[in-house]
Amino acid sequence: MYGKYAAAVVYQCNGNVRIFYLSPQALTSTSEGWLFKWTNYIKGYQRRWFVLSNGLLSYYRTQAEMGHTCRGTINLATANIAVEDSCNFVISNGGAQTYHLKASSEVERQRWITALELAKAKAVHMQAESAGQAGSGRNAEIQSTLRTLNSKVEDLTTCNDLIVKHGSALQRSLSELEGIRVGGDMGEKIRQVTERATLFRITSNAMINACRDFLSLAQNHSKRWQKALQTERDQRIRLEETLEQLAKQHNHLERAFRGATVLPPSFSNPALGSKGASGKGDASDEDDDNEFFDAMEDPAEFITVPADPKYHSPFCLFLFPLWCLEPVRKRRTRIPDKPNYYLNLWSIMKNCIGKELSKIPMPVNFNEPLSMLQRLSEDLEYYELLDKAAKCQSSLEQMCYVAAFTVSSYSTTVHRTGKPFNPLLGETFELDRLRECGYRSLCEQVSHHPPAAAHHAFSEKGWTLRQEITLASKFRGKYLSIMPLGSIQCIFDKSSNHYSWKKVTTTVHNIIVGKLWIDQSGEIDVVNHKTGDRCHLKFAPYSYFSRDIPRKVTGVVTDKDGKAHYVLSGTWDEKMEFSRVMQSSKGENGTEGKQRTVYQTLKAKGVWTKNPLPEGAENMYFFSSLALTLNEPEEGVAPTDSRRRPDQRLMEDGRWDEANAEKQRLEEKQRTARREREREAVKAASSPEEGAHQDNYQAQWFEKIDDPVSGETLHVYKGGYWEAKDQGSWDMCPDIF
Repeated sequence: MYGKYAAAVVYQCNGNVRIFYLSPQALTSTSEGWLFKWTNYIKGYQRRWFVLSNGLLSYYRTQAEMGHTCRGTINLATANIAVEDSCNFVISNGGAQTYHLKASSEVERQRWITALELAKAKAVHMQAESAGQAGSGRNAEIQSTLRTLNSKVEDLTTCNDLIVKHGSALQRSLSELEGIRVGGDMGEKIRQVTERATLFRITSNAMINACRDFLSLAQNHSKRWQKALQTERDQRIRLEETLEQLAKQHNHLERAFRGATVLPPSFSNPALGSKGASGKGDASDEDDDNEFFDAMEDPAEFITVPADPKYHSPFCLFLFPLWCLEPVRKRRTRIPDKPNYYLNLWSIMKNCIGKELSKIPMPVNFNEPLSMLQRLSEDLEYYELLDKAAKCQSSLEQMCYVAAFTVSSYSTTVHRTGKPFNPLLGETFELDRLRECGYRSLCEQVSHHPPAAAHHAFSEKGWTLRQEITLASKFRGKYLSIMPLGSIQCIFDKSSNHYSWKKVTTTVHNIIVGKLWIDQSGEIDVVNHKTGDRCHLKFAPYSYFSRDIPRKVTGVVTDKDGKAHYVLSGTWDEKMEFSRVMQSSKGENGTEGKQRTVYQTLKAKGVWTKNPLPEGAENMYFFSSLALTLNEPEEGVAPTDSRRRPDQRLMEDGRWDEANAEKQRLEEKQRTARREREREAVKAASSPEEGAHQDNYQAQWFEKIDDPVSGETLHVYKGGYWEAKDQGSWDMCPDIF
């Protein structure tokens, strides 16, 4: 019925643009008809035109839309089909796509279910067949390897059978030997035992040799398989990036086309009249308020008709040529190796005991080629956790993802003993990953004494992260304590849930003697100010005498009444998982005399796992894949961006002597600018108070407010940066480099 299977690619972006390619040979038949699809609690079920073709279920507002705007597509090969009641059923692919559908009658629903199940079975079969054909070239080598491995496994099985056989015979001989009396047949029995023991030993040696050969062969081919798997992953990532750019460009072009051109009558919606041609140009099914269907308007029909190629031709999806699409930028994967420069640490640090390190000039030898603003932006390495949190329906489950995100920000510090550059006042850093990851981030150094950095990030996936961090550090002789002050806030657009938390203390050990190592210790309370939910996280300090795993983190998610719902556990340098609490009870007293609470939980679910470090990271300051890209030169950024900082650039290039000289120049320039601001502030003040702080510096992109939700005073983004970047106008930026 469906003919030869054609490969299809389905992509969905925030603008609800779905692009799929189907070869004409695959479009041999289709099933179409009206169904009611659940949109939201305001509009309820809305009538939509559904098309089932070649294992793909797509829907449109009307039949006329089939030629230009597909509202959604779900691949049945990976979908689950469930029946809810007489007329309702649900189709879900286990991810973000879930269609709640309703037919006009039970008969119509059963017709759809039958057609969907049949299409799913065919899609699964054809997909497996197509995958087998696509990989036939490479499968030949894999099959050959598998045959060799199977041969070794058979050798192991044969040796195992012989061992069992000879072992049983040896056991019988030993039993007989124990039962006989001393006599003439003693020598014969002993000879039999000796022969069987020899056979057993020979067979065991063969078994060991076969195992050795098997392991050697598996180890050799394991490296090749890992390399092949990595190649497949890289190809998939490139394909996803290309599709993302294709989808965004198509969405932009479609909106521009709608704004400048009136669609012909054959593509307009008669139910909308003139509103259909002059709408907002948004392809979203749920966000358009210009249309409403009565729940019982015209009974739905199930029709089977031949597919019209003009509605499914891949060429109808593009109004402009593909060459106008900009390729995704390929980020760098290496930086120059760290030079092996020796410097006596104690000769410098002995004069710093008990002092605030931010006020002491330090050579770049102790640094890594990143500024504190860039290190702050590294908190977004696991932004996917916030993407997943934005999709959660339950605020308590959302809290688990937010808590895991707070822990993940420490995973980049486990080997990072280098000190980041102290940002100059007015220095900025942008991390624009809108095209690749859906978010944009901006940091600015808003204060110098005390040093404070403001950070703002927003995502198209529906979340905003903002933080203001002030670092206080003290050198205690044997170790260095770094205490981050200030709060971090995360707001989700859909639910308006507003979270806030603070960072824990970082300790650098073995300052004088031994190898430097870092520990995180303290407690974090993540608070949802809207619902009252709370997650209490505890970072256990390292102890030589403790039996717990090092870098352990535990947490409990409670509601506003203090009832526990989730338990989190893991380590801040490796992974986190959470379990749903079914029952809690008071247990025995702990070591401190406090009564412990025992939680009965369901099976733990992994929520976060650290990404592996890139190859050669030990020679590149132990930077992660994201950190390697942060100081990469980029056109169009502000003149105050950390990438343009000369001493940091010289250090990355390995020219440390020049970097130290440049660092002193920049610091002196900053001090001169501050003295000038203080003189101007004194002149402007009518009656300056003695001893008052006279620096009148104002941040460029952030403003200080009292947050009414969290009660915190912090700098928040006031806008204008990305608009200035689009216009290429940076006249307002100070000259700090």
